[in-house]
Amino acid sequence: MPSASTIRFMVRFYRDLNRNCRRNRMKTVLALVAVVSLSSITASAHHGWGGYLDAEFQITGTVETPVSTAGPHATMKVRADGQVWNVVLAPPARTVAAGLKEGIIPVGATVTAFGHRHRDAKTFEIKTERVSWNGKLFNVYPDRT
Repeated sequence: MPSASTIRFMVRFYRDLNRNCRRNRMKTVLALVAVVSLSSITASAHHGWGGYLDAEFQITGTVETPVSTAGPHATMKVRADGQVWNVVLAPPARTVAAGLKEGIIPVGATVTAFGHRHRDAKTFEIKTERVSWNGKLFNVYPDRT
């Protein structure tokens, strides 16, 4: 579902096109459909909680790839039980606000990630609420604990 700001943009876009192109309504409708389609694709790329199990889950392992705040969610990779796990954190601003910044946890460090495992058992991924390292607890989703 498009956000309120996207809908406002689409309405203004449609009005402007309609004023300038009264005879070309088909072009206006096609342009509006394209905007709605693109906004839906972008929204579906977001990592919600629906793809993860409801049960609490935790892994302890060694950092293989340090925290990265690039992309819609911060991430890191941890080797645990012979597998490399994708540790999906909160959006970058929220992760950094919790004190978990790029470079703070070195490669090779032992961490514990608390959160929810991916629903597909073949996907080694955890949507993480908290990360523990070196006696520190980084609570990236404090409203979920």
